[in-house]
Amino acid sequence: MDEALLRRLTPGVLTVLVRRGADFAAAEDAVQDALVEAVRVWPADPPRDAKGWLVTVAWRKFLDAARSDTARRRREDRVEEEPGPGPSSAVDDTLQLYFLCAHPSLTPSSAVALTLRAVGGLTTRQIAQAYLVPEATMAQRISRAKRTVSGVRFDQPGDVATVLRVLYLVFNEGYSGDVDLAAEAIRLTRQLAAAVDHPEVAGLLALMLLHHARRASRTAPDGSLVPLAEQDRTRWDTAAIAEGVRILQSTLARDRLGEFQAQAAIAALHADAPTAEETDWVQIVEWYDELAGLTDSPVVRLNRAVAVGEADGPRAGLAALAAVEDTLPRHAAAAAYLHERAGDPATAARLYAEAARKAPNLAERDYLTRQAARLNSRSRH
Repeated sequence: MDEALLRRLTPGVLTVLVRRGADFAAAEDAVQDALVEAVRVWPADPPRDAKGWLVTVAWRKFLDAARSDTARRRREDRVEEEPGPGPSSAVDDTLQLYFLCAHPSLTPSSAVALTLRAVGGLTTRQIAQAYLVPEATMAQRISRAKRTVSGVRFDQPGDVATVLRVLYLVFNEGYSGDVDLAAEAIRLTRQLAAAVDHPEVAGLLALMLLHHARRASRTAPDGSLVPLAEQDRTRWDTAAIAEGVRILQSTLARDRLGEFQAQAAIAALHADAPTAEETDWVQIVEWYDELAGLTDSPVVRLNRAVAVGEADGPRAGLAALAAVEDTLPRHAAAAAYLHERAGDPATAARLYAEAARKAPNLAERDYLTRQAARLNSRSRH
């Protein structure tokens, strides 16, 4: 069973059902039922037209559910004639589905959460971590979004800004989390950049390329995390870096600065440094100042504090970090790093251990645990 094929086909099948009149929640349930049926049937009897098969089965599942629901009997009359499978389009509908999920009836945050769950393939827990809220809160938000769009015709696509936010979060989860979605996010952002002349679309594409260029060096052969300063820069994808820088320079020249362009500028400065020691931290702090003015994000302020520690010394970094909420994920890790650089290994070891307990994934937890053990071992000798 080709699970990757099923994941790739799912958005297109969902789009077809929505176009035929299914409300979003019912269409999503029908597609999931069709995927279960595919897992059961395909190994013994694979279809010649995988997408056409899924569309036919999902539509039948939807009709069965509609006929069992008396509140939807009027719609049953309109769709009584079941469409035949027919030839299916080879067009990738994923990006269009992102726009449809960003419906005007939803707030931007709800539209992003719904799309990440329904189309992006992220779990509620992963989305909650991205939004820095409890999982139960995010589950309620997604449920409310589904209720809001239930029965709504998806003929008013959402705006580019909401779709960009979804693609950004999908990329981040693919880049640093448990599900590999980064390449798919880049592919869809390329499609969007080709279709829309928008500086932030170009900024996001540049940001993704610059981060993805370092992908091969981020983990050791045993799967352990390698921090930026210790990465083998000869393994960075120079072609992707060059493309990202070229796109960034072109869009910055338009003088319409946005959040993703500012983030890409920071990534470009890291990519441009031949060694970690040669990183232009002063300019990075300046870009973080720009970014903080655009977003007022606590995560930006935390990253800025680390950059200040590199540019002006660890004490200055700790002073900047003191203004950031200590409940923020990775706050303890940043504090540990700055305390170690400031010559306080005991406090750093304690904070590394605390950060390991709060780490969002296994690789990060193991790395932080090793840092705490390293400092504790040094203090005993």
